[in-house]
Amino acid sequence: MEPNEQKTDPPYPPILVVSGGKGLAGDAVVQSILIQFPESAVPVKIIPDVLTMERIWEVVELALRTRGVIVHTMVDPKMRRALICACDSRDVKHFDLVGGLSDYLSDLLQTKPISKPGLYRLNNIEYYQRIEAIEFTMKHDDGNNADRIANADIILTGVSRTGKTPLSIYLAMFGWKVANVPLVPGIPPPEELFKVDKNRVFGLTISITYLIAQRGNRVRTLNMPDDSDYIDRRKVREELDFAHSIFDRGGFTVVDITNKPIESSANNILSMLTERFGRENWKQ
Repeated sequence: MEPNEQKTDPPYPPILVVSGGKGLAGDAVVQSILIQFPESAVPVKIIPDVLTMERIWEVVELALRTRGVIVHTMVDPKMRRALICACDSRDVKHFDLVGGLSDYLSDLLQTKPISKPGLYRLNNIEYYQRIEAIEFTMKHDDGNNADRIANADIILTGVSRTGKTPLSIYLAMFGWKVANVPLVPGIPPPEELFKVDKNRVFGLTISITYLIAQRGNRVRTLNMPDDSDYIDRRKVREELDFAHSIFDRGGFTVVDITNKPIESSANNILSMLTERFGRENWKQ
């Protein structure tokens, strides 16, 4: 410190956001109130994972040293009471964002809260993971951005009208990042398809009769010629044979989707991935 320099305290005492979880919900409440005072500069410090008495006393001592106030979202009733008692014993000002409403709901519903910190955060994380998965899947549909398919949890491949896109979107709605790669005779598939973990790649196949029927519906919808190669049995057979040659080359798992609902195919794929990687370990 320079000779003439004086140590100055912050202009306002801090608000300590204390939580048994990560403190994000409490911080959001505090920030939504502070924004109503745009000219102020009250410091806010989040103190997460307060799960022991030792940690409670550390927080209370910090509030004393900094002249701060404690705002808490302790969902565990025991820890909440302990924090309140500790604050009262040291004359630390505190504000309970959870207790009053939690106690009211407990009386109203005649049941105890599960008192698990971080549930709000976990629910929001899952929500944003689903949104991210859907966005990823849309960007990697029909062979797009094939150079980045290694970032997918699941890769689907197969000929046209084997249900790659609807199955991809269905899986993405549950949080899985899916890429799908179309297979067309005469057009080599991207090399990235053979560089990723083959245990994550699923080749979709279908009976030729069912496939032609599916394509026939599309031909009529798009007013395509009835003699199109798209529904010519010999050409369709060549496409399916080509697809199976790619499946064999890559060692991919073949999934027959003939007459199967999307839910059944999705469950089949997820079951296989769980067996291969474990319930919690196979997502990217």
